[in-house]
Amino acid sequence: MGGMALIVLHNVTVGFGNAPVLENISLAVEPGARACVTGRNGEGKSTLLKVIAGAIEPDSGEVLRDPAVRVAYLPQDVPADRPGTVREILAAALHDPARAHVADALCTRLSLPPDAAFDALSGGLRRRVLLGCALAREPHLLLLDEPTNHLDIPSIRWLEGFLAAAPFACLFVTHDRAFLRAVAKSVFDLDRGVLSGWDCDYPTFLRRKAELLADEAVYWERKAKKLSEEEAWLRRGVKARTCRNEGRVAALMRLRQAFAERRAQVGTVSLALGAEGGRTGDIVYQCQGVTFGYDPDRPVLRDVSLRILRGERIGILGANGAGKSTLLNLLLGRLTPQRGTQRLGANVRPAFFDQLRGALDPEATVAENVADGREFVTVGGVRKHLYGYLGDFLFTPQRARTPVKALSGGERARLLLARLFLNPGNLLVMDEPTNDLDVETLELLEEQLANYPGTLLLVSHDRDFIDHVATSVLVIEEGRVAVYPGGYGDWQAARARQAPAAPAPAPEPRKAPAPKRDNAATRLSYKEQQLLKTLPGEIERLEALVADLNAALAAPDADYAGLSARLAQAQADLDAAVDAYLEVEEKAERLG
Repeated sequence: MGGMALIVLHNVTVGFGNAPVLENISLAVEPGARACVTGRNGEGKSTLLKVIAGAIEPDSGEVLRDPAVRVAYLPQDVPADRPGTVREILAAALHDPARAHVADALCTRLSLPPDAAFDALSGGLRRRVLLGCALAREPHLLLLDEPTNHLDIPSIRWLEGFLAAAPFACLFVTHDRAFLRAVAKSVFDLDRGVLSGWDCDYPTFLRRKAELLADEAVYWERKAKKLSEEEAWLRRGVKARTCRNEGRVAALMRLRQAFAERRAQVGTVSLALGAEGGRTGDIVYQCQGVTFGYDPDRPVLRDVSLRILRGERIGILGANGAGKSTLLNLLLGRLTPQRGTQRLGANVRPAFFDQLRGALDPEATVAENVADGREFVTVGGVRKHLYGYLGDFLFTPQRARTPVKALSGGERARLLLARLFLNPGNLLVMDEPTNDLDVETLELLEEQLANYPGTLLLVSHDRDFIDHVATSVLVIEEGRVAVYPGGYGDWQAARARQAPAAPAPAPEPRKAPAPKRDNAATRLSYKEQQLLKTLPGEIERLEALVADLNAALAAPDADYAGLSARLAQAQADLDAAVDAYLEVEEKAERLG
């Protein structure tokens, strides 16, 4: 296509009745680009891909593309039923009977059964068929929306290698950080409706964006302080009203307007997860010689013997169809072994995070799905107002009153987490929890799971997620289950040592721990010891205040300006208290 851009967007705006999802977006996709689109859930990443694909017409602005440019688009949703076998569907996508052999090559490449009916395939295999259809078009630009959803790790790694060497440009949205690091050479970042381009890889983008946000936070913190001072000044009830400095009042009004118009960045997700239901025995689950198959002559799992101990965080790995969900269902007692014995330990209360999202009532609101009419909820022994709790999961009071059927996939995932975290049990079972979560929520979920005092069983194809959470992995291959200490990278390294003649792919690079600051002190000061004792109570008090103010803001007759100022101050005080506590706690741990 020469050196010209494949697609150019100029001042594109898209809205769905409310504030614009995309506002005056401009970008150019060059031949050979490997670019990811980043941003939080609801920022408009999928909308942007649909505009580029021609599936959505913008409300204003221009989309310029050469008619000869072929664009292939793989949407996020699992495709609906369609007639025909895999080979027939791929061959139809080729539009050239002379190239029918390419369909078989694509089946081999994507590990697809060529003669299987599409309607009989799992969601993951259906997505792979659609990916094959997209590749069959030999596009100049391939658009991928969450391409790793429902793919197993071998397929994801194949896709990484394929895209790295592909002759076409690729623009993709994904929450898989390992995939981002492997593929992206540049970044388009959507932040509060504004798109910015970063000509660097993903780790460099993260560093530069953090620096930019730190500068922005300082700027708005100064403005917020000014606003708070001016609000207090206005409320003092100065007697000589006519003598007020009208210039100062006008400046305050402009400042309020600036805050109203600023498309505020959504608050940080705050997840607090505690093991409810009491302490289990040392052995949470044990099985000996378990064999199970849906067809008695073709067992899915063979002669499995396991012992899971209290407090373990176990990642379950295996290709699609290897038996991961079957193993979970055996553990939960939903299936009975054909041979062998199994038992749950004493006082084990499982909680199951279902990837099918079937636990949500689509007609009920977010608040009704979580609290069932209650105004307050108890989390980890702490009583919280419902709106304050939902605010931890990025639901504003207005969004909390929205029916579930109107939520995005990411919002539904956060809602399911909000439900789960109210009563996480002491055995938490999660089947693909990372689908539809943005990277920031993912990292916070990792942090909470790493500190979860109960036992965790986790099925995931997200290598970083497994690496950051799991204490060990169960790997299912050809019906056998093997246990490896550590995460995905440790398993890959162990496999490479076991088979030096045919080494497995190198483990994913793991982030080096942040260097600890030099500290000559050998013990905490008296003041620091007092802070460790008093700050938890202060944090609890401020959390309750923030929850109460959020609840007050939800009232129809709320004094929005006054309450917003108080909420901003309370939130700032809470953040400062949490930062101070974490700093002292980190120092205490460092000093032993």
